[in-house]
Amino acid sequence: MFKRTLIAASLTVAALASAQAMAVTGGGASLPAALYKGSANSILPANFSYAVTGSGVGKSAFLTNNAAQFSTTGTVHFAASDSILSASELSTYTTNFGASYGPLIQLPSVATSVAIPYKKAGNTTLNLTSAQLCDALSGTKTTWGALLGTADTTAIRVVYRSTSSGTTEILSRHLNSICPTKFAVNSTFTNARLPAGSALPSTWVGVANTADVATAVNAVDGSIGYVGPDGVNATSNAVVARVNGVQPTNANVTLALSTAPVPSAPANPAGWAPVVPNPASGYPIVAYTNFIFGQCYKDAAVATAVRNFLTTHYSNPGNNVATVAHSFTPVPNNWKTAVTANFITNTSGNNLDINNANACNGIGRPL
Repeated sequence: MFKRTLIAASLTVAALASAQAMAVTGGGASLPAALYKGSANSILPANFSYAVTGSGVGKSAFLTNNAAQFSTTGTVHFAASDSILSASELSTYTTNFGASYGPLIQLPSVATSVAIPYKKAGNTTLNLTSAQLCDALSGTKTTWGALLGTADTTAIRVVYRSTSSGTTEILSRHLNSICPTKFAVNSTFTNARLPAGSALPSTWVGVANTADVATAVNAVDGSIGYVGPDGVNATSNAVVARVNGVQPTNANVTLALSTAPVPSAPANPAGWAPVVPNPASGYPIVAYTNFIFGQCYKDAAVATAVRNFLTTHYSNPGNNVATVAHSFTPVPNNWKTAVTANFITNTSGNNLDINNANACNGIGRPL
């Protein structure tokens, strides 16, 4: 009896250990959070966790392997970020962890617009030029009349992201291409708006996450903000502004990003996050939101789970139906093919695939 009890207890412990080993820990961007977790059609597997922290914290948690930033313990296995990895972030990671963890992988997850929600009594067809958007979000123009050339004295109330946000970075990249004296490229709004760190109007409102933006905009007449397409009805001009006459529809996002080439140097993570700050056509404020994974994991079960997810996501149709249902745009098929060949099957021969025997011999993100 004792022996049977001991065996049963041992099997239970083994099962629990296996379940823990299979837990894939991640988090980051709030812009695609509902696509990733928490919805009936979310795309991350059941054993993947996702802490909604914003892109800046997501990158930091992965780059330093600090699970406390996701309010948990253990290894950070992946992150999601609309903010691309900078040259200094990539260099520091390689210096600190390259020899022990192996390379990191940055991949485009889905294409996104940054929509401009607004609430202005009597206006359901708002159309702003990029220059007007610069004026409104910088505070150069403080009333709707000054912005639109009317007698309207309603104050412009800007709703902005108060944390380090990839959505802010995408927006600021476009604004910097139009009005570089008013905006720098930065993931923090108060640093993107120039002069960096300068006082904001007292009526402007900072919110932490994507989900809070539309609510704050709708609370007060005269408000304007910026948000990913999953947070609003991006196809309705009564809800979000056209920019340069263009609505942030999936078709217009695809058109804007259509010139981005597949990377010619696939081992460079920066190449997988193309930057199109002011596209020649389509909706002007667009980018990819990205995944960050390790190439190497010491836990073989985690590596298998990551590989299986990537296999699904970068297949065709893969997660396209859910992606479109959340108002995002799928990665083009030629990009999916390139991701699969390099990071999943290694048919490219570049040895960049998850837990490649040559690249990951004895190293990896820890157990």
